[in-house]
Amino acid sequence: MRVIGIDVGGTNTDAALISDEGIVLAMVKTPTDHDDILCSVRTALEEIIASHKGPFPMELHLSTTLPTNAIVEGEGDPAAVVAIPGPGMNLLDYDFGFPVYSVKGYVDHRGRVASDIDPDEVLSAARQAWNDGARALAIVGKFSQRNNSLELAAKQVVEQAGLKFSQITLGHQLSGRHGFPRRIMTAYLNARVAGIQQEFAAVIERLMSENPIIAGVRILKADGGTMGLAESCVRPIETILSGPAASLTASLALSRRTEANTVVVDIGGTTTDIAVIAGGEPVCQRGGAVIGGFNTLVRALYTVSIGLGGDSEVRIHDSGVVLGPRRVGKAAALGGAEATPTDAAVALGLAELGQRDKAIAALKKKAAGAFASWESLAQAIIEAFVLRLCTAVDEVYRTLENVPVYTVSEILAPPDIRPRAVIGLGAPAGVFIPLAAEQLGLPWEILPYHAGANGIGAAAARPTVSLSVHVDTEQEQMIIPELGLRKQIKQALFDQKQARRAAVEHTLAYAQGLGLEECSEIQIVEEEAFNVVRGFHTVGRIFNIRAQMRPGARRVR
Repeated sequence: MRVIGIDVGGTNTDAALISDEGIVLAMVKTPTDHDDILCSVRTALEEIIASHKGPFPMELHLSTTLPTNAIVEGEGDPAAVVAIPGPGMNLLDYDFGFPVYSVKGYVDHRGRVASDIDPDEVLSAARQAWNDGARALAIVGKFSQRNNSLELAAKQVVEQAGLKFSQITLGHQLSGRHGFPRRIMTAYLNARVAGIQQEFAAVIERLMSENPIIAGVRILKADGGTMGLAESCVRPIETILSGPAASLTASLALSRRTEANTVVVDIGGTTTDIAVIAGGEPVCQRGGAVIGGFNTLVRALYTVSIGLGGDSEVRIHDSGVVLGPRRVGKAAALGGAEATPTDAAVALGLAELGQRDKAIAALKKKAAGAFASWESLAQAIIEAFVLRLCTAVDEVYRTLENVPVYTVSEILAPPDIRPRAVIGLGAPAGVFIPLAAEQLGLPWEILPYHAGANGIGAAAARPTVSLSVHVDTEQEQMIIPELGLRKQIKQALFDQKQARRAAVEHTLAYAQGLGLEECSEIQIVEEEAFNVVRGFHTVGRIFNIRAQMRPGARRVR
């Protein structure tokens, strides 16, 4: 099936149409309207459909900035959390930055209900949240990934009372991983942005009805995979940081480099995103994505964004030229009002874009002090851009070399993760990547279609799903929190091999149940095993296993 990929960037929205054989049939670039992101998507979609020939059905892949922007800008439905922490944890010690109401009840670390909730207390907390202004709610219990019954019971209390929260998120639905404070933050953010994602989905569904040639829609996730439109309304938090993910999938789809270690640099008009491939695999944030100061359990590719782009503000200080982080608008060569790094490149003949005389005029107007001529200022801007970029790349690798880093396949990154090549994309990449690579002492590659490669990355991204499986052989129970599944097992027959097989089989069945007919490899990405000891004797074992359908990108030419 042909695929349309649309990536909403900070400056432009890129769209690409890819054939069944992985051939780029059409590309579109339109300015991003930050006051109306949906208008940008509609415009790009209409233009790319207009280039579509024939009755072939198409699938639409979207990289949306809506949840990300809502979190960073403090938007979305006012939300609160009803937490079930159990004994030994005072949530007042955590500065969450949003309302958290604690109620009684406790599930222990083995998934056993040690104390039930008090329905009256839960209802009182939910009413207090509503009276305090919350219109979306998250209910999160400690160890709910081992037993979700208290979360479900609390939700039933709230719903039966008739409180009209726009969204009730349950913590166990989002992740089977450890980390109660992170689960609280993740569930809170999910509840806050769910309404925005639901409105977005409604608009996309209207676009589909207007364009019946679109057979389905998938949303890019932070881990570089895709999820269904309906899924994205339940777990919109998984779609954060999908823009940087599109950069990396574009590299996987288009790059000719075969080095195991590469750095992927996407230079846009507003920001530059840096991603890392180590041992041939994209590097992930092990603990989970961090966004807007919130630590989440969302599985995400490791990316770093800096306020540096082709349209960055240029300031002259005594110490030299300073760029960004603010974007001043389009380059003077393209009709803008102020000189930008793009203008410096155009004026020096490094790029053929717009009107060179306008770029030179803007630089002359800006020139001052040690940079009294437009030539010296332009050269200083280029050098400042390259220095800032190289410094950021070095900082990324210094950071990674000092923390545990895992690739998508969760293999510990090799001691030497330093890049062997630089892969560049984005409209300004042709100017700055060769210069930066030379300073870094590395070979480089500019991706084909680099100016709009993120649209290709969105189109090329493959679906991915993951499940967490917790097995306690002493209790003869297997739990899959994301599915709300609690199943009896036979202790004598259940070993680590069986636990692995169950994780793979359930993940595959889940993927197929979502309509993912072409399921890629199911891999084990996390695994723990513990003995349960009583009276100096092993009476059982606990297995924590996480399986996922491997993310990736189909090759595009």
